[in-house]
Amino acid sequence: MSSVDVTRDLILGGRVILYQPARGYRAGVDPVFLAASVDARPGQSVLDLGCGVGAATLCLGARVKGLRLVGLERQPGYADLARRNGAENKADFNVVDGDLSKMPEVLRQDRFDHVIANPPYFRRDRTIKSGDPTREGAMGEDTPLAEWVQAAARRCKPRGTVTFIHRTERLPELLGAFNACLGSLCLLPLVPRVGRDSQLCLLQGRKEGRADLRLCHGLVVHQGAAHGSDRADYTARANAVLFDAAEINFSKI
Repeated sequence: MSSVDVTRDLILGGRVILYQPARGYRAGVDPVFLAASVDARPGQSVLDLGCGVGAATLCLGARVKGLRLVGLERQPGYADLARRNGAENKADFNVVDGDLSKMPEVLRQDRFDHVIANPPYFRRDRTIKSGDPTREGAMGEDTPLAEWVQAAARRCKPRGTVTFIHRTERLPELLGAFNACLGSLCLLPLVPRVGRDSQLCLLQGRKEGRADLRLCHGLVVHQGAAHGSDRADYTARANAVLFDAAEINFSKI
Protein backbone atom coordinates (compact mmCIF):
# COMPACT_ATOMS: atom_id res chain seq x y z
CA MET A 1 0.00 0.00 0.00
CA SER A 2 2.82 2.36 -0.82
CA SER A 3 0.47 4.67 -2.72
CA VAL A 4 -2.13 4.73 0.07
CA ASP A 5 -2.05 7.01 3.10
CA VAL A 6 -1.27 4.98 6.19
CA THR A 7 -1.65 5.85 9.86
CA ARG A 8 0.43 4.62 12.78
CA ASP A 9 -1.89 3.66 15.62
CA LEU A 10 -1.42 2.22 19.09
CA ILE A 11 -3.86 -0.40 20.35
CA LEU A 12 -4.10 -2.69 23.36
CA GLY A 13 -3.00 0.09 25.69
CA GLY A 14 0.03 0.89 23.51
CA ARG A 15 1.30 -2.70 23.47
CA VAL A 16 0.71 -3.06 19.72
CA ILE A 17 1.77 -0.68 16.95
CA LEU A 18 -0.53 -0.90 13.97
CA TYR A 19 0.02 0.63 10.55
CA GLN A 20 -3.23 0.65 8.59
CA PRO A 21 -4.88 2.56 5.74
CA ALA A 22 -6.12 6.03 6.65
CA ARG A 23 -9.28 5.32 4.63
CA GLY A 24 -11.19 2.16 3.83
CA TYR A 25 -11.35 -0.73 6.27
CA ARG A 26 -9.61 -0.06 9.58
CA ALA A 27 -9.33 -2.37 12.56
CA GLY A 28 -11.59 -1.52 15.50
CA VAL A 29 -12.20 -3.29 18.79
CA ASP A 30 -13.47 -6.50 17.15
CA PRO A 31 -10.03 -8.08 16.56
CA VAL A 32 -8.96 -7.13 20.09
CA PHE A 33 -11.91 -9.01 21.59
CA LEU A 34 -11.19 -11.93 19.25
CA ALA A 35 -7.56 -12.13 20.35
CA ALA A 36 -8.54 -11.94 24.03
CA SER A 37 -10.78 -15.01 23.70
CA VAL A 38 -8.03 -17.44 22.65
CA ASP A 39 -6.63 -19.52 25.51
CA ALA A 40 -3.18 -19.87 23.94
CA ARG A 41 -0.05 -20.95 25.77
CA PRO A 42 3.64 -20.26 25.03
CA GLY A 43 4.97 -22.62 22.38
CA GLN A 44 1.61 -23.07 20.63
CA SER A 45 0.70 -22.05 17.07
CA VAL A 46 -2.05 -19.74 15.83
CA LEU A 47 -3.48 -19.23 12.33
CA ASP A 48 -5.49 -16.08 11.54
CA LEU A 49 -7.66 -16.55 8.43
CA GLY A 50 -8.12 -13.22 6.65
CA CYS A 51 -5.68 -11.51 8.99
CA GLY A 52 -5.92 -8.02 7.43
CA VAL A 53 -3.14 -5.84 8.84
CA GLY A 54 -2.60 -8.36 11.66
CA ALA A 55 -4.47 -6.67 14.51
CA ALA A 56 -5.92 -9.80 16.14
CA THR A 57 -2.76 -11.85 15.69
CA LEU A 58 -0.48 -9.20 17.11
CA CYS A 59 -2.77 -8.51 20.07
CA LEU A 60 -2.70 -12.22 20.90
CA GLY A 61 1.07 -12.29 20.50
CA ALA A 62 1.43 -9.29 22.81
CA ARG A 63 -0.62 -11.02 25.52
CA VAL A 64 0.98 -14.47 25.18
CA LYS A 65 4.68 -14.57 24.41
CA GLY A 66 6.37 -17.39 22.54
CA LEU A 67 3.62 -18.18 20.03
CA ARG A 68 4.13 -19.15 16.39
CA LEU A 69 1.84 -16.73 14.55
CA VAL A 70 0.68 -17.23 10.96
CA GLY A 71 -1.76 -15.12 8.95
CA LEU A 72 -3.50 -15.71 5.62
CA GLU A 73 -4.52 -12.61 3.67
CA ARG A 74 -5.81 -12.32 0.09
CA GLN A 75 -5.44 -8.53 -0.35
CA PRO A 76 -1.74 -7.88 -1.08
CA GLY A 77 -1.75 -4.36 0.37
CA TYR A 78 -3.09 -5.58 3.71
CA ALA A 79 -0.69 -8.53 3.69
CA ASP A 80 2.24 -6.13 3.21
CA LEU A 81 1.04 -4.00 6.13
CA ALA A 82 0.65 -7.12 8.28
CA ARG A 83 4.29 -8.00 7.59
CA ARG A 84 5.33 -4.46 8.42
CA ASN A 85 3.34 -4.60 11.64
CA GLY A 86 4.86 -7.94 12.56
CA ALA A 87 8.35 -6.52 12.14
CA GLU A 88 7.46 -3.31 14.01
CA ASN A 89 6.17 -5.35 16.95
CA LYS A 90 9.09 -7.82 16.81
CA ALA A 91 6.65 -10.70 16.48
CA ASP A 92 7.20 -14.16 15.01
CA PHE A 93 4.50 -13.50 12.40
CA ASN A 94 4.51 -15.22 9.01
CA VAL A 95 1.96 -13.73 6.59
CA VAL A 96 0.95 -15.91 3.65
CA ASP A 97 -0.64 -14.41 0.54
CA GLY A 98 -3.68 -16.34 -0.63
CA ASP A 99 -7.37 -17.13 -0.38
CA LEU A 100 -8.84 -19.73 1.99
CA SER A 101 -11.00 -21.05 -0.85
CA LYS A 102 -7.73 -22.08 -2.55
CA MET A 103 -5.62 -22.76 0.52
CA PRO A 104 -1.90 -22.26 -0.18
CA GLU A 105 0.12 -25.46 -0.11
CA VAL A 106 2.32 -24.25 2.74
CA LEU A 107 -0.78 -24.05 4.95
CA ARG A 108 -2.35 -27.29 3.70
CA GLN A 109 0.73 -29.05 5.09
CA ASP A 110 0.38 -27.40 8.51
CA ARG A 111 -1.88 -27.70 11.56
CA PHE A 112 -2.39 -25.20 14.36
CA ASP A 113 -3.36 -25.27 18.02
CA HIS A 114 -5.71 -22.34 17.48
CA VAL A 115 -7.39 -20.90 14.39
CA ILE A 116 -9.09 -17.50 14.54
CA ALA A 117 -11.09 -15.44 12.06
CA ASN A 118 -12.97 -12.16 11.76
CA PRO A 119 -14.74 -12.90 8.45
CA PRO A 120 -16.56 -10.36 6.29
CA TYR A 121 -19.77 -9.59 8.15
CA PHE A 122 -22.25 -8.75 5.41
CA ARG A 123 -24.01 -10.90 2.84
CA ARG A 124 -24.25 -8.83 -0.31
CA ASP A 125 -27.56 -10.36 -1.34
CA ARG A 126 -29.04 -8.44 1.62
CA THR A 127 -26.82 -5.36 1.94
CA ILE A 128 -25.26 -2.65 -0.23
CA LYS A 129 -21.77 -3.10 -1.62
CA SER A 130 -19.10 -0.63 -0.49
CA GLY A 131 -17.59 1.68 -3.09
CA ASP A 132 -14.14 1.24 -1.57
CA PRO A 133 -12.55 -1.96 -2.98
CA THR A 134 -10.39 -2.67 0.10
CA ARG A 135 -13.28 -2.07 2.50
CA GLU A 136 -15.55 -4.24 0.37
CA GLY A 137 -12.93 -6.99 0.41
CA ALA A 138 -12.90 -6.91 4.20
CA MET A 139 -16.62 -6.43 4.90
CA GLY A 140 -18.54 -7.94 1.96
CA GLU A 141 -18.88 -11.72 1.98
CA ASP A 142 -18.10 -13.52 -1.26
CA THR A 143 -16.80 -16.76 0.26
CA PRO A 144 -19.70 -18.46 2.13
CA LEU A 145 -19.37 -18.45 5.91
CA ALA A 146 -19.52 -22.26 6.03
CA GLU A 147 -16.36 -22.41 3.90
CA TRP A 148 -14.54 -20.19 6.41
CA VAL A 149 -15.48 -22.56 9.22
CA GLN A 150 -14.58 -25.68 7.23
CA ALA A 151 -11.19 -24.22 6.31
CA ALA A 152 -10.52 -23.30 9.94
CA ALA A 153 -11.47 -26.78 11.18
CA ARG A 154 -9.23 -28.47 8.61
CA ARG A 155 -6.23 -26.42 9.72
CA CYS A 156 -6.87 -27.04 13.43
CA LYS A 157 -5.12 -29.79 15.39
CA PRO A 158 -7.20 -32.36 17.29
CA ARG A 159 -8.38 -30.80 20.56
CA GLY A 160 -7.39 -27.37 19.27
CA THR A 161 -9.79 -24.43 19.14
CA VAL A 162 -11.45 -22.42 16.39
CA THR A 163 -12.71 -18.96 17.37
CA PHE A 164 -14.72 -16.51 15.25
CA ILE A 165 -16.17 -13.07 15.89
CA HIS A 166 -19.23 -12.23 13.83
CA ARG A 167 -22.52 -10.37 13.64
CA THR A 168 -25.23 -11.81 15.88
CA GLU A 169 -27.79 -11.95 13.05
CA ARG A 170 -25.51 -14.48 11.30
CA LEU A 171 -25.65 -16.88 14.27
CA PRO A 172 -27.97 -19.45 12.64
CA GLU A 173 -25.44 -19.97 9.83
CA LEU A 174 -22.42 -19.74 12.11
CA LEU A 175 -23.72 -22.22 14.67
CA GLY A 176 -24.74 -24.66 11.95
CA ALA A 177 -21.31 -24.48 10.33
CA PHE A 178 -19.47 -24.92 13.65
CA ASN A 179 -21.72 -27.78 14.74
CA ALA A 180 -21.00 -29.64 11.49
CA CYS A 181 -17.26 -29.99 12.15
CA LEU A 182 -16.50 -28.86 15.73
CA GLY A 183 -17.76 -29.61 19.23
CA SER A 184 -17.81 -28.15 22.75
CA LEU A 185 -19.15 -24.86 21.40
CA CYS A 186 -19.08 -21.75 23.60
CA LEU A 187 -21.04 -18.65 22.59
CA LEU A 188 -20.35 -15.25 24.17
CA PRO A 189 -22.55 -12.30 23.15
CA LEU A 190 -20.95 -8.86 23.14
CA VAL A 191 -23.61 -6.47 24.45
CA PRO A 192 -23.23 -2.75 23.57
CA ARG A 193 -24.93 -1.56 26.79
CA VAL A 194 -27.15 -2.99 29.49
CA GLY A 195 -30.63 -3.41 28.03
CA ARG A 196 -29.44 -3.39 24.42
CA ASP A 197 -29.49 -6.31 22.01
CA SER A 198 -26.20 -7.99 21.15
CA GLN A 199 -24.79 -7.05 17.75
CA LEU A 200 -21.58 -9.07 17.85
CA CYS A 201 -20.68 -12.43 19.33
CA LEU A 202 -17.68 -14.67 19.88
CA LEU A 203 -18.07 -18.35 19.06
CA GLN A 204 -15.45 -20.95 19.93
CA GLY A 205 -15.42 -24.65 19.10
CA ARG A 206 -12.98 -27.45 19.79
CA LYS A 207 -11.77 -29.97 17.22
CA GLU A 208 -13.14 -33.37 18.33
CA GLY A 209 -14.86 -31.69 21.30
CA ARG A 210 -17.85 -33.52 22.80
CA ALA A 211 -19.30 -31.16 25.41
CA ASP A 212 -22.70 -29.53 25.05
CA LEU A 213 -23.12 -25.97 23.77
CA ARG A 214 -22.53 -23.31 26.42
CA LEU A 215 -24.23 -19.92 26.17
CA CYS A 216 -22.04 -17.63 28.28
CA HIS A 217 -23.15 -14.52 30.12
CA GLY A 218 -22.77 -11.56 27.76
CA LEU A 219 -19.87 -9.14 28.03
CA VAL A 220 -21.26 -5.60 28.31
CA VAL A 221 -18.96 -3.23 26.42
CA HIS A 222 -20.15 0.27 27.44
CA GLN A 223 -21.44 1.73 30.69
CA GLY A 224 -24.83 3.42 31.02
CA ALA A 225 -27.94 3.34 28.90
CA ALA A 226 -26.66 5.79 26.27
CA HIS A 227 -23.47 7.48 25.12
CA GLY A 228 -23.34 10.73 27.07
CA SER A 229 -19.86 12.17 26.51
CA ASP A 230 -16.79 12.07 24.28
CA ARG A 231 -15.19 9.48 26.53
CA ALA A 232 -15.14 5.82 25.50
CA ASP A 233 -17.12 4.89 28.67
CA TYR A 234 -16.12 1.22 28.58
CA THR A 235 -17.13 -1.09 31.39
CA ALA A 236 -14.34 -2.26 33.68
CA ARG A 237 -14.31 -5.69 32.05
CA ALA A 238 -14.20 -4.34 28.49
CA ASN A 239 -11.56 -1.79 29.46
CA ALA A 240 -9.38 -4.56 30.89
CA VAL A 241 -9.60 -6.47 27.60
CA LEU A 242 -9.08 -3.49 25.29
CA PHE A 243 -6.35 -1.66 27.21
CA ASP A 244 -4.83 -4.04 29.77
CA ALA A 245 -4.58 -7.14 27.56
CA ALA A 246 -6.89 -9.17 29.81
CA GLU A 247 -8.02 -12.59 28.64
CA ILE A 248 -11.60 -13.65 27.96
CA ASN A 249 -11.48 -17.20 29.27
CA PHE A 250 -14.54 -19.20 28.18
CA SER A 251 -13.84 -21.89 30.76
CA LYS A 252 -14.10 -19.36 33.60
CA ILE A 253 -17.20 -17.44 32.47
